[in-house]
Amino acid sequence: MPSSEYLLEVQGLRQYFASGRGKNRLVVKAVDDISFGVKPAETFGLVGESGCGKTTTGRTIIRLCDPTAGRVFFDGREVSGRMTNDLRKYLTDNIAMIFQDPIESLNPRMTIEEIVGEGLKVRGLKDKAEIRRRVVEMLVKVGLNEEHATRYPHEFSGGQRQRIGIARAVIVKPKMIIADEPVSALDVSIQAQVINLLNDLKEELGLTILFIAHDLSVVKYFSNRIGVMYYGRLVEVAKGDDLYKNPLHPYTRALLSAIPQPNPLTERTRQRVDYVPDRDHDYSTEQPTMVEVEPEHFVLCSPSELLEYRRRIAQNV
Repeated sequence: MPSSEYLLEVQGLRQYFASGRGKNRLVVKAVDDISFGVKPAETFGLVGESGCGKTTTGRTIIRLCDPTAGRVFFDGREVSGRMTNDLRKYLTDNIAMIFQDPIESLNPRMTIEEIVGEGLKVRGLKDKAEIRRRVVEMLVKVGLNEEHATRYPHEFSGGQRQRIGIARAVIVKPKMIIADEPVSALDVSIQAQVINLLNDLKEELGLTILFIAHDLSVVKYFSNRIGVMYYGRLVEVAKGDDLYKNPLHPYTRALLSAIPQPNPLTERTRQRVDYVPDRDHDYSTEQPTMVEVEPEHFVLCSPSELLEYRRRIAQNV
């Protein structure tokens, strides 16, 4: 059963993709038995290197892909079962998605007014004047203006296109937004503007956000709690400050050591941490499980690793 603590709860989610037949059949475990929850009005960051299953997790939650196994609950209702018209409407009314590519995610043949207002039409709003009013209001809210409503996507920069994508997601007033690497395709100077915009909208509208990214420095600034994925599995989940101050899983430590520092003198000489699973773990006799090593800090580890992690926590206190 879902916990009342979470708005979104994922339980044992698996997403496998198969290709080929017979002896050549290959099964890719894109998401392999992950569980986590997102609390109301919080930002949960999901991080990891490219190909670890972050985007697939987000797409499976919103049902762009049907899950292979596991359960997903949103606001107490299961949304991972058989897709019906009622369930589809429930998902589109409550969860919206911001896509990674601000170019490919916008229809080049539609004006900005048509793109941003499409969700309102799908929900049954037919008054063209009201749609226009709400579209312009939302464009202004994301840093654009009324004149932009009649233009087409190719007339905008990458940062402006992403603002349009944000406006399209937020105008339908969802309870939750899944932001799939919304700044990775943008210049660094524009990234900060888009992140600040999302932060302002979150506070103003009380949004819950699942923020998917591979840049830990961005996630640290934006997220209340963070989950770290590696090869389809969650290896660590903790509050943002706890994860950065005391990372326990060796993969998390490797990711944090890859973040560049602004001081070139210390950056040149500091020690990097690499992660080699066969070297860093011995699972020949003990299998890893997700364990809460301290309040709200979970790590994928074996019993012997758990003892080491708890010893390390005691030393840092």
